[in-house]
Amino acid sequence: MKNIFSAKTASPPAGADMEFANGASGTVRAVIDAVLPCVDGGRFPVKRVVGEPVRVRAHCFTDGHDVLRVQLCWRAHDQAGFREVPMKPLGNDVWEARFSPPSMGRYVYTAVAWVDPFESWRSEMTRRVDPDDVRIAAQVGALEIAAAAARAEGADRVALQRWATELDAVAASPASDVVSLKALALDEEYAELARRHPDRRHAVRHPVELPLVADRERARFSTWYELFPRSASPVPGAHGTFRDVEARLPAIAAMGFDVLYFPPIHPIGREQRKGPNNALEAGPGDVGSPWAIGAAEGGHKSILPALGSAEDFRRLLDRAAAHGLEIALDIAFQCAPDHPYVKAHPDWFRWRPDGSVQYAENPPKKYQDIYPFNFECEDWRGLWAELKSVLDHWIGEGVRIFRVDNPHTKAFPFWEWAIGEVKRAHPDVIFLAEAFTRPKVMHRLAKLGFSQSYTYFTWRNTKKELQEYFTELSSGPGIDYFRPNVWPNTPDILHEQFHAGEPAVFMSRLVLAATLAANYGIYGPAYELCEHLPRGPGSEEYLDSEKYQLRHWNHDDPASLAPFIARVNRIRRENPALHWDRSLRFLHIDNDQLLAYAKESPDGSNVIVTVVNLDPHNTQSGWLGLEPASVGVAAGASFQMHDLLSGQRFIWQGDWHYVRLDPHSVPAHIFVVRRRHGDERDFDYFL
Repeated sequence: MKNIFSAKTASPPAGADMEFANGASGTVRAVIDAVLPCVDGGRFPVKRVVGEPVRVRAHCFTDGHDVLRVQLCWRAHDQAGFREVPMKPLGNDVWEARFSPPSMGRYVYTAVAWVDPFESWRSEMTRRVDPDDVRIAAQVGALEIAAAAARAEGADRVALQRWATELDAVAASPASDVVSLKALALDEEYAELARRHPDRRHAVRHPVELPLVADRERARFSTWYELFPRSASPVPGAHGTFRDVEARLPAIAAMGFDVLYFPPIHPIGREQRKGPNNALEAGPGDVGSPWAIGAAEGGHKSILPALGSAEDFRRLLDRAAAHGLEIALDIAFQCAPDHPYVKAHPDWFRWRPDGSVQYAENPPKKYQDIYPFNFECEDWRGLWAELKSVLDHWIGEGVRIFRVDNPHTKAFPFWEWAIGEVKRAHPDVIFLAEAFTRPKVMHRLAKLGFSQSYTYFTWRNTKKELQEYFTELSSGPGIDYFRPNVWPNTPDILHEQFHAGEPAVFMSRLVLAATLAANYGIYGPAYELCEHLPRGPGSEEYLDSEKYQLRHWNHDDPASLAPFIARVNRIRRENPALHWDRSLRFLHIDNDQLLAYAKESPDGSNVIVTVVNLDPHNTQSGWLGLEPASVGVAAGASFQMHDLLSGQRFIWQGDWHYVRLDPHSVPAHIFVVRRRHGDERDFDYFL
């Protein structure tokens, strides 16, 4: 044959010298094309919670018809050795296995594959029928088994050597019959011993160790209530304190919340302080915006004296924990003009030609009472270290959840470093990114380490918008790293849909938030009491916004939605289907004013079907498509739909089911699917 690498040809292709740039050998025939899930080629970690199964798939194949063995390899980031789990073929060269991170922290995983000579021989032996062919193949197998015995120790070695010797002897004996010979060669018990000691000399390992972060369960499932401590006083006009918040804890816990979130609790700047409704001039008694952080009393590590002392705060943390509540603090890395940082570190800010500091702007909005940090300053290392020390301080006080204000206006490398450093020492800390900005920016923040992310839910109102957006959130590219936390309102956002003050809108949006997403929150007192007046026509700002003044809330108002909120949150807590985002699927219903969807728990034992009337004025009805088989009910069998909101029970049968919702009563159904158990009157939770 002609030498294709003769002197007359161009330089030989890579690999022609029998060496490869990656160090692999030409004897390696297995190929690992991909390992999934994988975020940006392994640049960023996949997110899960402790104990949650991680389903890993690998695309693996080889030339010819030989048999592959594929193993999932995983370990904690600080461990040396990998644990291995056999991967099973799903077809089309896709292999799958699962592992569950046993504790919080960082992990890595990858895959290893090899052409297995023993399994390849065994696969071919099952198809051989010619007697001479079977005998020769059995002798070949005896050599493979003997090689496995040489790799084994103890009892396994003895058993495998005995099998190899017996198989070789039977194959060589003219008196042996083929049926008995094949039975001996294919003995499953012996084969399992051989599988324990494979020939992995020609194995290939996927070159990337893919990262994973395991958080605690509250990162995946949480229910937030936002409250301004300064408005917690039972006395109108009086400044609230941490002790006043303590008095509210039983009611907040009774509504079913597990995270109580405070806006900034630090001293508030006096220079450029804003007055009511964002007025540029503040009166002597005006309290200003909590986000204008820092004054003579201190900065980001200090507490506004009117709220109480550090001891009072620690006491509140303990009292909250006794009620099943965690306190989340707002982290707003910005300063009031009289923050101590401005004098101590003037180089951390941008100075204008007139000698003033550039205040925060988002035209047409202006924040004259806030100075942003300059993340491009020469002393960026000092700035980073100081800002991280703020997180360290509050972690030291016992805080484990932070809602971060406008993280998209701070340097991305800072967040990756700061969150990474914090979670290395305190893997239980949770960060929520308050970034209502462009999708790619929101996703980048999630990749950088934020545990949860605000969403566009507030502005998704029609059936089409909700279906498209939550399909993206529950099954789109971000499913492995972007955990949505949906809020129908915030102190900054009063959507126009609420301006008429219809309770049906507040109720339906609450049900949507609580059942579409595993993490949701409300700006509590305002939502509870259907606060709806905007600062002006079409404005998303509240009139008399609590951001700029004290408010007194009448929690005894008989029109309060607190009982309804409590019922919805109890349903969330008691039904594991609502603790996850991945199982969401929308159901067909022949009315564009009705939205229907289903969720189920990972083990299938709990199925929830929610139907919401999006029209706050009119009763809407329609036919809902729900095939019994999709919820595990046999064709023709009846099943019960128990509405956990109203307590009503309906018997459904077949594929189409009539629903009718009056928004002036309850604008939603939250059904738990029950199946018949025993006689017709006896139903249990489905599965």
